[in-house]
Amino acid sequence: MGPFKDIGVDLDKDMVATIEIRRPPHNFFDIDLIRQIADACEALDRDDRCRAIVLASQGTAFCAGAKLGDGADVQNVLVKRSQTGQAGHLYIEAVRLFRTAKPMVGAIHGAAVGGGLGLALVPDLRVTCPEARFSANFTRLGFHPGFGLTHTLPALIGPAKAALMFYTSRRVPGEEAYRMGLADALVPQTQVRSAAHQLAAEIALAAPLGVVETRATMRAGLAERVRAATDIELEKQTRLRRTEDFKEGVNATNERRLPKFVGR
Repeated sequence: MGPFKDIGVDLDKDMVATIEIRRPPHNFFDIDLIRQIADACEALDRDDRCRAIVLASQGTAFCAGAKLGDGADVQNVLVKRSQTGQAGHLYIEAVRLFRTAKPMVGAIHGAAVGGGLGLALVPDLRVTCPEARFSANFTRLGFHPGFGLTHTLPALIGPAKAALMFYTSRRVPGEEAYRMGLADALVPQTQVRSAAHQLAAEIALAAPLGVVETRATMRAGLAERVRAATDIELEKQTRLRRTEDFKEGVNATNERRLPKFVGR
């Protein structure tokens, strides 16, 4: 498997594979990174030595989403041709992640922002800490949620709590995220990865065929629902990228100030 440029993959004696994102400190993503994670997940699906996966990151953030500048930068984040010359899109790669067959635990030790929050919702379960921050900050950018979040977030925490996060773009601390159901375990920051591994190892002790088939039943149609959501999200994001508000939101974020939106 691999070699990979921006991730590490380690399979240990507990039959737990750790996929580690290696773009510290913020682990900003683009299509290349998501494609690498999807490639690793598909390879692990074919490896009988792997029974569970931990998704973790180096650096201070779990994933701070996409690093946005002007429209050209957004396009580079979203679209790139593969080595075979085939055009790809970030959301096509994201849907691949939701097709992963092996159970996955997210080790969310720091900020999961924007599309990084979408990535954090790919795993079945999440371990986090008080220092972590969960934010669907799209509307603060003059933008529209993406990465399938319009489906995955309300499905996880309910429509009202998801609307609160979407409409306000507020940052939700780890303790509140745990109470909301965004995370399944809350531990000290230094223990996030070990606790995620312990949970994955517990899953790996169960009958692998039973776990995979149970997971397939529980997540039946999920990838298709995410694909349908990303189709709508992409159309709205493409339209909003042309607005004055989007330019102002990105500039304000980069300049660390409150945006002044005009509704155009």
